[in-house]
Order: sequence, then C-alpha cells, then structure tokens
Amino acid sequence: MSFWPINLLPLESSLFLLTAFSLAAWLYLLFGHGRFWYADQRLGRDRPISPKTTQWPTVVVVVPARNEADVIERTLRSLLEQDYQGEFHVVMVDDQSDDRTGDIARQLAIEHSGGAHLTVEEAEDRPSGWLGKVWALHTGLQYAENHWPDAAYRYLTDADIEHSRGNLRELVSKAEFEGLDLVSLMVRLHCENAWEKLLIPAFVYFFQQVYPFPLINNPDSPVGGAAGGCILVRNRALKQAGGIAAIRGEVIDDCALGLKIKRVGKIWVGLTDSEHSIRNYVGLADIWKMVARTAYTQLRYSPLILVGTIIGLAIVSLLPPLVTLSLPLNGSSLAGGLAVFAWFIMMYTFQPTLRIYALAPTYVACSGLALSGHDGRLSLATLVEGLGTMGRTDGNWLY
Repeated sequence: MSFWPINLLPLESSLFLLTAFSLAAWLYLLFGHGRFWYADQRLGRDRPISPKTTQWPTVVVVVPARNEADVIERTLRSLLEQDYQGEFHVVMVDDQSDDRTGDIARQLAIEHSGGAHLTVEEAEDRPSGWLGKVWALHTGLQYAENHWPDAAYRYLTDADIEHSRGNLRELVSKAEFEGLDLVSLMVRLHCENAWEKLLIPAFVYFFQQVYPFPLINNPDSPVGGAAGGCILVRNRALKQAGGIAAIRGEVIDDCALGLKIKRVGKIWVGLTDSEHSIRNYVGLADIWKMVARTAYTQLRYSPLILVGTIIGLAIVSLLPPLVTLSLPLNGSSLAGGLAVFAWFIMMYTFQPTLRIYALAPTYVACSGLALSGHDGRLSLATLVEGLGTMGRTDGNWLY
C-alpha cells in the first residue's frame, strides 16, 4: 500500500519531496527568521533621532585604505564636510598603497578648509596573525588613543564610502539617545549598470538573510553583526570587548566586531540610502570577487558544511524556478504547484530590498531568477573560494 495519497512515479516522488522541502524552507524564512526581509531597520524609523544634544562627544574617524586613489578624495571630502557640531578628527591609514592614495590624502589635508581635521598615518608591516584591513584599523585606533584618548566614539568606515553631511551627527545622536554601544549602517551599494541591477539587490537580500538585522538589534537574541562601511562604536565598549586585536584574524571583521560588542553592550544595525558606496562593479567578475572573498569563511572552513550548503542552496533557491519553468517537461503538477508557491514567496520577500534600489516594477518579473542565480553563483563561489583559500597566507588578499 502506497504511503502517498496519490500514486507517484519515482521522478515525481523525488521532485515532490525536494520542492516540499524548498517550500518549507521558504515558509520558515517568511514567518520564522526574524522578519529579515522587511528591510525596515532604518535610521530614524524606529523612533525619531534626537535633534538636540547638550554636549556632542568627540569622535575619531578611522579610514583604512589600500590602493584607493580613484575614490579616496571623495570619501575624505565627505567626512571633512560633516555638519557635526562636536569635535571630530579623521585618521586615514595608508596601508602601503602602490598608488597615490597617501599623496592625495595629504594634499587634501593641505588644501581643504577643514584639512586640519585630517591626519594621514602610514601602516607598518603587518605582524603575523593579522589580516590587512584589521591591521590598518588597529594602526588608526592606536593613533587615536595616543592623541585623543578621551574621545567617546570611534567611527570605522571604508575608503569607498561617500557620506551625507548629517551622517556623523545622526549616528552619534542615535547612540546617545538610545544608549547604544555600536551603531552600524549597511550603505547603499553602487547599482547603476545592468550587472549591478541584476545582482546587487540579491546580494543585499542574502546578507540580511544570513545576518537578520531585527535579530541583531534584539538584545535577547544571540545573533550579532555589523556592516563594515559605517560602524560607530563607543570607545569604552571597544576596549571592554578586547579592542580591535580581538578580531585580528577575522575575515568578516565587521560582523565579528558587532558580535564582540553585543556581548558587552547594545548594538543596532540598519540600512541607509543616504550613505553610498562609490565603487562601481564593472562586470560580473567584480561582483563575484565581493561575494567569494568571504563565502568560505561563513562556513567555518569546513568542507562538510561546504557540500551541505551547496546542496541546500540548490534545493531551496534554484529548484523552485527550475521545476516551474520545466513543468511541461517533468509533468509533475503537484511538485510544480509547490515550486510555484515557493518561488512566489521568494519574489515576495525580495520586494522590500528591491524598493531600496528604486528598481522599475518590470524588474519583478526577473527578480526571482536573479535571486536564484545569485544563490547559484554563491554556491559556485563558495566552492572556488574553499579550494582557493586553503593554504593562503597573505593577509592582504581580502582587502
């Protein structure tokens, strides 16, 4: 006597089981994964940012930079032109660049009206056990500690981020108003050309899926993280967490720092469209590099977890559109129905992220394929990265 209420052929049975698993996974993501897909963790949305602060605390901005001659001037200008009413200083760390990164920054310090706020520091040779960007951050933080030890906050930001004039003021205001030890923003990534429009929103969606912002912001949840483009951290909490040295060997340094700070205080991570990355991704190879550089790290360098992840991503994200589009060929209407439902949930939960990038409604038609394609590329990128990072010792490879 068959277990199934409907007699199914072996292929149909397999498709039914796999699509049922995929649908169950998407139902969990829809209802049980911290509503990550809402994309509603926005600066000023939960409660208004306090426009008045009796005394604005001192902030030291640290910008690690390696071969960033094409973007560093715009980034530093946007920092020097902040409307922050308190004392602030900008320390750019030139991590042994081969181009004119340091020269451009030093010239800006001379010519800009706010150049007195800018210091250019040279990073020394990286010690064993440190990764490139984290070592540059350490260099800047050490300089800050030596010159402004009483500064309440450190603001860690990337060399390719252009900041709105009110960015620093809003971050500090939120931290002070809500008693937060870390406030971080995932900046709006460059999304202008065809490849970017197809893949960048999918990357942002997947990042929120791996690190659900509502769970990060929930003090009762063990999930921690941050977004490296904009991290304002209270200096007291940073020291209590062991300083930047506590994450010296972490590839995904921003999320590791967020978790460390959450263990000693309160953190908040959200999205923004006023701060944006000015690094454009010319083609598929550039986006591949962004995804692949940390993929294997997320799997704890485990070949077993790697294999399981590739299989899981294939079933959850690739199977629904494949079964749906091949329904006339596979002939399994039951599996096809489940696949259509799963694909619908995938596209539905993707919409809030798409709206952040103001993509046309016609993009909805291919958004599910873009998301599935991203997970397919992630599977392949993770495999390639897993093979490629074995035995790699150069700490600057992921800078």
